[in-house]
Amino acid sequence: MLYGALKALAGILSICSISAGAFSQCSVDVVVVKGRVENAPRKGIVRVQLVYPKQKQEMGESGDVTVEGGSFRIQIPFLTQSRAPGLLGIREKCDRKPKTVVVTLLEADPERDHEYDRVSLDLAKDFKMADPSAYALRSEILLYGPPSTPPIR
Repeated sequence: MLYGALKALAGILSICSISAGAFSQCSVDVVVVKGRVENAPRKGIVRVQLVYPKQKQEMGESGDVTVEGGSFRIQIPFLTQSRAPGLLGIREKCDRKPKTVVVTLLEADPERDHEYDRVSLDLAKDFKMADPSAYALRSEILLYGPPSTPPIR
């Protein structure tokens, strides 16, 4: 009889933990990077990569945007869940956020990506909370493309 009761309790707990894991979710936040490009390359793109504290050489989420009229703006979403939900979803942690944001100016070439400029930004120092789920730069960044050459006369 005790075995049957324990078996039923185990079944109920597993159903509860599955349903709790399905309903409890961490938010998806975004990092917003905005800036200008001095001497933008013809096929210029800006790549933004998120780097987390415990990552070695591996990058987190990333995205590319085309430079338009010498400026760019991109949003990179990331999941704040740092640990898988435990029993009944009680131990789920929603405090994952990047430490560093790497912004790179590239000329997109089918044969190779040529890098012109790179900036590493600290999320804690260089960004502010624009709203409860968005980190925005405190000020626009400036990236530099290839030096312009004066026309030949």
